[in-house]
This record gives sequence, C-alpha cells and structure tokens, in this order.
Amino acid sequence: PVLEGLSLSVHPGEIVGVAGVSGNGQDELVEVLAGQRLLKSGTLIVNGKSYLPTREHIREQRVRLLPEAPLKNACVAHMSVAENIAFRNFDIAPYTRGGWLLSKGKMRRRAEQAIREYRIKTPSCEAPIGALSGGNVQRAVLARELSDKCNVLIAANPCFGLDFAAVAEIRSRILAAREAGTAVLLVSADLDEIFALADRIVVMSEGRIVHESDAKNANMTQIGEYMAGHGHAA
Repeated sequence: PVLEGLSLSVHPGEIVGVAGVSGNGQDELVEVLAGQRLLKSGTLIVNGKSYLPTREHIREQRVRLLPEAPLKNACVAHMSVAENIAFRNFDIAPYTRGGWLLSKGKMRRRAEQAIREYRIKTPSCEAPIGALSGGNVQRAVLARELSDKCNVLIAANPCFGLDFAAVAEIRSRILAAREAGTAVLLVSADLDEIFALADRIVVMSEGRIVHESDAKNANMTQIGEYMAGHGHAA
C-alpha cells in the first residue's frame, strides 16, 4: 500500500492544495480518484453518495480531471481535437443516434465552439491533438472537462512545463470553476502555485497527510519543513 490512513475532504467552492515532494503518494492519490488504480480499502464519497471512478459514476457525479502529462493520461494523440473533446459525451445524445451512430457534425461544431471559447490554437478541429503545443492540449482538455457543470475537479500539476500565457489561462479557469461552486483538489509540486490558488493546504509525506493549514495562515517555511519530513505529523 502507498496511501495510509489518508482522510481528506474538499468542499464546494474551495480549492484544496496538496503539497509534497514528488513520490510521496500524490500520483497514486490522483490515479485512485481517476480510476487508473484500484482502491484496496476505504471509501470515496461525492455529494454524500458513494463514488467509484467508473465512467458511469464520473458522468453522474460530475467528477472531472486535469491530469499531469495530458497527452499520456487524458488524450489519444493521433485522434483529432474534435474527437478528444468529445470523449466525455460521444456516446450520448446529441452526439450519437440510436445509441451507436456518431454524429460527426455535432462533434465538430462542439469542438469549434470550444476552440473559440478556450482560445485553442490548432489548424482545425480535425488536426491530431498530438500536433498541438502543450498549452493548447491542456486547453482542449479543460474545454472537455469543464464543458458542463462540474462538482469535483481534480487538477494534477496542471501548468507543468507550460508557457506564461497558458499558465495564466489555466489558473484562471481553475479559479472560475471554484467560483462556480466546484470542489477543486489541486495536486502540485509547485509550491508557489499552491499558495497562489489554494484556500486550504495539506502536505503529503510517505502516503499520509502530515499537515493542514488555511492558505491565508500558512507559512511557506513550515510547509517546506513538513514536505522534507522535518515537521511533526498532524
């Protein structure tokens, strides 16, 4: 087991930042919440209901994900921008007819709208998403994940390796989601990003939460000590 005795809640309209040195369970936490790693014990609850990270529950309970390395974890590089944006809803109306026949026209129109709204720089919605820059891939993922009401947003190093403009855009979208009432879990190796966005900060070390503080009262030096394993476990 990687995660031990981990208990964490995120409230609507709140960003909880998870800080920690890489390799202390943050990746595994995100994988469990996204359905990429099986939960061996414990429970996940969204809006008072049991949550299993299956496609059905993700859709019903409106849980969305901005993963690190989106081309690896959130996209199929050789498929088009339109197809990637449609991944959440391609199998339901109005994107499918009779439960199996895809409406390519509606998928294209939805993608073209997303390209405008999220300022995605792409030759067309039919271009392979793998040909886009990292910032534009992440914008496309944002457009897909935030296309409708979102109850929970899990963002894992969402701005890693991106240019200044892309960072500003993605952070503003995350803040807007919080203002719309979304519960946001921000897992980031960038402590400045945690302090810039989070309302509450927790520190993970060796698969456990060892410290928690409101962001406005948090001390960066103290947070760093807990990250390095020198603090006293909460």
